[in-house]
Amino acid sequence: MTIICLLIHLFILLQIIDQEINPHVAKWEEEGQFPAHKIFKILGNAGFLGVNKPVEYGGLGLDFSFSLAVAEELGNINCGGIPMAIGVQSDMATPALARFGSAELKKEFLQPTIMGDVVACLGVSETGAGSDVATVRKGDEYIINGGKMWTTNGTQADWMCLLANTSEGPAHKNKSLICLPMKLPGVHIARKIDKIGMKASDTAEVFFDDVRVPCTNVIGQEGMGFTYQMLQFQEERLWGVANILTMMENVIEETINYTRQRKIFKQPILYHQVVHFRLAELQTEVELLRSLLHRATALYIKGNDVTKLASMAKLKAGRLARELGDSCLQYWGGMGFTSDVLVSRFYRDSRLMSIGAGADEVMLSIICKYMDTLPRK
Repeated sequence: MTIICLLIHLFILLQIIDQEINPHVAKWEEEGQFPAHKIFKILGNAGFLGVNKPVEYGGLGLDFSFSLAVAEELGNINCGGIPMAIGVQSDMATPALARFGSAELKKEFLQPTIMGDVVACLGVSETGAGSDVATVRKGDEYIINGGKMWTTNGTQADWMCLLANTSEGPAHKNKSLICLPMKLPGVHIARKIDKIGMKASDTAEVFFDDVRVPCTNVIGQEGMGFTYQMLQFQEERLWGVANILTMMENVIEETINYTRQRKIFKQPILYHQVVHFRLAELQTEVELLRSLLHRATALYIKGNDVTKLASMAKLKAGRLARELGDSCLQYWGGMGFTSDVLVSRFYRDSRLMSIGAGADEVMLSIICKYMDTLPRK
């Protein structure tokens, strides 16, 4: 795809956002859910749910940098929940399936996901801790018991990329990723979780009671689930950074416009040095984060392990989002404390960046591991 083709493609995406999504965001935020099947079908028809997926399954066959270009444009959606849900569909629940899944699994699960005919979710975290959903193998089936927590798209999903224990042994060798249809007997949506932010995105707690799944639904090799999920986390973290960059820029821009109009002692707030200096500093931090993201992405598409850089980028993105949201909201005064403006929604939504896909403390541990600064046993 040439640069001109990419720009045309992204222009189409902006039209979809302006016409099909942003006019309804306030309503979906109030309702606590957006119509995933409808929006994903629109995006699937336009080719945005499989940018870096194989052409033979409906994707565009491009490298991961093009997925991140789409992620940045999705940052123009006026909330955080809908872009996150789209990212789960396109770049969080499907990378392992696209790379390691059998042709049969790709035909059954990947292709309709790319086309927007089904909604996907990712089952990793659990109510207590870890990812310890248990399976028992009987013949050519797994019998699955346990539960998953914090499942984005969970109440609307047609299938789940499930991380589950499929054998005994060390935690990093006993897990597999399984394509699990959500309408199977024994799959129960326990509740839709009420959150302080990301309101338009449904988040579910899911339980499995003797759910039977064919062993052929395992993605790649049995026991490789932990490794595959770590690869998926690399893409998820980079995608999240790309997506929040545009949101941060939009919040800064709206803050500039508002503080130019709002006056204190007959002078626009923006003209106070402490304000425009602070906004200049925040914009600089956003640009530095973008450079880190682009470096990590360039290395990643060449086949390098970018776990350390991806972890650094996610750590910085989460902390910068909190800093930027708090600083800009302050300049909005009382309006910033309402639910009517983008900055307050960003303030709530972006807090998840330091929690989801690995908390800040997990990112620091990963970075320390690569720096060889952890205590040695």
